[in-house]
Amino acid sequence: MPTPSINEYLIISGLLFAIGLGGVIIRRNIIVIFMCLELMLAAASLTLVAFSRFNVTDKGLPDYDGQMLVFFIITVAAAEVAVGLAIIVSLYRARQSIHTDELTSLRG
Repeated sequence: MPTPSINEYLIISGLLFAIGLGGVIIRRNIIVIFMCLELMLAAASLTLVAFSRFNVTDKGLPDYDGQMLVFFIITVAAAEVAVGLAIIVSLYRARQSIHTDELTSLRG
């Protein structure tokens, strides 16, 4: 089985990012929007890993700089999940709704 080229990784990453962006723009449920944002972060991570894998150093080994950046993305995503879910729970307790159409003001 041949190994995938960088173009195939970038196509998959682009599709994942487009699906996530479409979900953020179209959907009205805060939790779905939140999941689509995470999908966009995963697409960016896949792109970094693909570029890191196909960037070869002088000794013929892959350059792992992009993969190190993915660890930072995962850390930021974990913090985002903690803060984002806390905000979503707080909004639901205050408004009894998680639809963005019904959240027109921050005061309530």
